[in-house]
Amino acid sequence: MRRKGELSPAGVDAGWPHQVALPADQCTGKNTAIIHEFCKDLSLCSRGHTVMWEDEWFKVYCFADPAHADLFMARFGGETFDPKQRGKGPRWARWKK
Repeated sequence: MRRKGELSPAGVDAGWPHQVALPADQCTGKNTAIIHEFCKDLSLCSRGHTVMWEDEWFKVYCFADPAHADLFMARFGGETFDPKQRGKGPRWARWKK
């Protein structure tokens, strides 16, 4: 469920198709502020999502510019995420690598 005017997952995928997945435990605490400070001048979407693969959660950061996604991966690691690998329906958060 979303609120009126809020980006849908399909809208995020269409406008910010260059996506990077980081293990969720690397995106908490102080790292949250570090990541957002690094991305303040990049084309990061205000909304991301999370997915699970083999019982591990990943935070997905979405960028409009592929060069920005590459900069992000060079700084924080992670791996590219293709929205087509996301589950459907009730298994939406499953990452099908």
